[in-house]
Amino acid sequence: QVQLVESGGGLVQAGGSLRLSCAASGRTLSRYAMGWFRQAPGKEREFVISISWSGGRIYYADSVKGRFTISRDSTKNTVFLQMNSLKPEDTAVYYCAAEETAADWIAPIRAYEYHSWGQGTQVTVSS
Repeated sequence: QVQLVESGGGLVQAGGSLRLSCAASGRTLSRYAMGWFRQAPGKEREFVISISWSGGRIYYADSVKGRFTISRDSTKNTVFLQMNSLKPEDTAVYYCAAEETAADWIAPIRAYEYHSWGQGTQVTVSS
């Protein structure tokens, strides 16, 4: 089982940027697809972005296209979520998730497809 720890959350003004990190331990992420999800108060957890273990396949939620990007650094066993042009509606707890996949093009977008989760990091965007 891989353990995940998110960091980098905080308070930012609308239009600003944040970079979240998801550091893994226990297993190398070389064969894991990674995803970011978020949950705002009173709402269900929603998909944000995912990346296949090769990095060759990335899926975006429509709400973050053109603003968020995901990357992975195999040397650090870490995945990053770069968030630009932040909006108040991006306010949520952000969770990273990992799932070992059979092929390098698989990048799940549904929460139930992931079995390893971090504890979450709060992102608050003020207007």
